[in-house]
Amino acid sequence: MATRVIIVRHGQSNYNAQQKIQGRSDASVLTEKGQKDAATVGENLSQIPIEAIYCSPLQRAKSTAEIIGRNLTNPLAIQPTEKLLEINLPIWENMVKQEVKDQYPDEYRCWHDRPGEFKMILEDGKEHYPVLDLYKQAQDFWRETLPQHQGQTILIVAHNGINRCLLLAALGIDPSVYHRIQQSNCCINILNFTGDFGEPVQIESLNQTAHMGVPLPPPRPSYKGLRLLLVRHGETQWNRDSRFQGVRDIPLNDNGRGQARKAAQFLKDVEIDFAVSSPLSRPKETAEIILENHPGVSLDLKTDLTEICHGLWEGKLESEIEADFPGLLHEWKTAPESVQMPEGENLQQVWDRAIACWQEILNQYYEDGKPKTGLIVAHDAINKVILCYLLGLQTANFWSVKQGNGAVSVIDYDKNPDSPPVLQAINITSHLGGVLDKTAVGAL
Repeated sequence: MATRVIIVRHGQSNYNAQQKIQGRSDASVLTEKGQKDAATVGENLSQIPIEAIYCSPLQRAKSTAEIIGRNLTNPLAIQPTEKLLEINLPIWENMVKQEVKDQYPDEYRCWHDRPGEFKMILEDGKEHYPVLDLYKQAQDFWRETLPQHQGQTILIVAHNGINRCLLLAALGIDPSVYHRIQQSNCCINILNFTGDFGEPVQIESLNQTAHMGVPLPPPRPSYKGLRLLLVRHGETQWNRDSRFQGVRDIPLNDNGRGQARKAAQFLKDVEIDFAVSSPLSRPKETAEIILENHPGVSLDLKTDLTEICHGLWEGKLESEIEADFPGLLHEWKTAPESVQMPEGENLQQVWDRAIACWQEILNQYYEDGKPKTGLIVAHDAINKVILCYLLGLQTANFWSVKQGNGAVSVIDYDKNPDSPPVLQAINITSHLGGVLDKTAVGAL
């Protein structure tokens, strides 16, 4: 049984509002907004059976955890731990961000562009690598904590930096991509562990903010490039039946059309400048339903966004696949990068065409100095390989990313298509009901 871990960033602090570097300073406290948002998080988690709460001992995180805990159905004792302390930036703490940029331009540039190499020289002359040390701290937390909660649901309330490292370390992602992960105040992230640290883990969602009335996390202040909304198509009957569909042109079922309409309502107030879809009917119809609220936006169909070809598996249930191809389904679930679909594709082929198409979309729609938002509607496998690529993962990590029917992921290119992407959100399904993804577990 999987261990579910819900990770929340603390509510807005006065230092957040003042644009100050906090680090391990305990001088900042929650604002009134931060307190209200923390209560909202608690209300939204109140129906989930949480069995333990861990938090950073710094007061902005501890206060957030206490407020959330008071709103849960079964109040729990809060367990502060130093392994959830925020990143240690002793030289910059309590400074306004602009002051840091002005006084430490080279160091700040390294921090921003090469976080894994960023170091500070402490008063005793020792070298301190803030991101690398925090990453190890996150690994130690997972090793210590997960064995105590097998099959349970636990809540972690901490900070921007340590949350990023918890997510990266869990998924086995290099700390060099530290700045690609967004963490908004009082956001919700969900990880599903299959066992202890080092065993397979799935990111169910990243940086949910809709519970606070913010459907999509806002771009970073430096944003002036492209925002891409990556959506998986609504449910089909074959999804519901767990039947492999691949390139078969299976239409949406009634529930899938309902999911598309909910996604359309969710994105109604977002200004969409262009739209792209796989040509198969299930993503195409999903895109068309969403675009009903955006008249004048035409739909560009890209063949390379078509779902993985399962070959002789298509139209079959798992039991039928196991009978016809003994052992291959297990290999697909445990080592997907090694599987060649009988008379179909392998993941590397899907990866190559999906990433090439992604880059084509970036180059086609980017205009210097003109920020744009684009809708891209595709499939489970296509979306997964794109997100793996953006996170710095490989085909072997295919199952590490969840994509629910009708889910929305948000990717920003703050400057241009060659700038590192920012994963603002992954697999938002709150518009379909609650913070947990309750969509069909069905096949691709």
